[in-house]
Amino acid sequence: MHFDSPPTPVGDRTLRLAALICAIILTLAALSLAHSVMIPVTFALLVIALVWPLQRRLKRKLPQLVAVLITAAVALLAIGIGCWLIVWGFGRIAQWVITNSARLQSLYIHVADLLEQRGLYAAELIAEQFDMSWILGVLRGIGGSLQGIVTFGLVTFMFVILGLLELEPLGRRLGEVGSGTFGAVAIDAAAEIAGRLQTYMLVRFGMSLLTGLGFWAFTAVYGLDLSREWGVIAFVLNFIPFIGSFIATILPTLFAAAQYESFSPAIVMFVGLNVVQFVVGSYIEPRVTGAAISISPFMVLFAVFFWAMLWGIAGAFIGVPILIVLATLCARNPATRAIATVLSPDRPLLNRAVP
Repeated sequence: MHFDSPPTPVGDRTLRLAALICAIILTLAALSLAHSVMIPVTFALLVIALVWPLQRRLKRKLPQLVAVLITAAVALLAIGIGCWLIVWGFGRIAQWVITNSARLQSLYIHVADLLEQRGLYAAELIAEQFDMSWILGVLRGIGGSLQGIVTFGLVTFMFVILGLLELEPLGRRLGEVGSGTFGAVAIDAAAEIAGRLQTYMLVRFGMSLLTGLGFWAFTAVYGLDLSREWGVIAFVLNFIPFIGSFIATILPTLFAAAQYESFSPAIVMFVGLNVVQFVVGSYIEPRVTGAAISISPFMVLFAVFFWAMLWGIAGAFIGVPILIVLATLCARNPATRAIATVLSPDRPLLNRAVP
């Protein structure tokens, strides 16, 4: 009789690695397909982590249901203010574009003529496709997308309420698993994750506020129209690392070219706004953040673009918080502590790791 030889340790490790890779791919595919449900749930979990300290303080003086409703109302108000700022800022820009449509059309024709004089004859073909009606169509599409933000906010709000009501019962159920050991570890990990997310969002809020003020001041001094709107847009978009900052810089740069009908003001605007971004993002923010949420810049960039690929703009916003959660969990497990070292080169996450 012929007996198969047992798998070698190398072969066994290869099989486990292949199974792990397949599991990761299937999980990511499922997350992408279920984005309509997973995005509001993920945002709700982030909001719950941020507002949990408020609910805990309110519950000491008020009934649980009242504390949950007040906490959820505060979260909804914050989300609503953010949505309103986005709609207000882009709405004002859309009004300016519509009012100055003839002026922008003549500017574009002038640019197309300059390109043709330099041998770029494709400019005429582009001009047939890229006109003011196309621009207005894009603006209407943006407006429709902004309306979808309201629906998204309401769905997230419902998940937040249900999640806040479930926190205490979930904690009690976890305390009954594994003689209380598993529950204690899970609750401690959740508390650490919530603390790091609160620190991250607080720092992000402060840096976004400084960026918005810097954009407003620079555009106002330079004489660019809608300086308040550019400050508000920079404040909101700066919550999305890299992508939001880039968009917040490019939009007023193009606007400066359209307003002054020259490329020189656009270059000055681009350089000046990038200086503001550099001072806030590369000089002030690292000193404010310190070691609390130190994450590799490369991994931050990867997380932003990776989750943007899966979930769009919402994924770009939630990518860094997901990375913080992953790094914290990996640091608490000796088997995955090497991953936390890669994600956090300054090793702040390892200071509280479970041995």
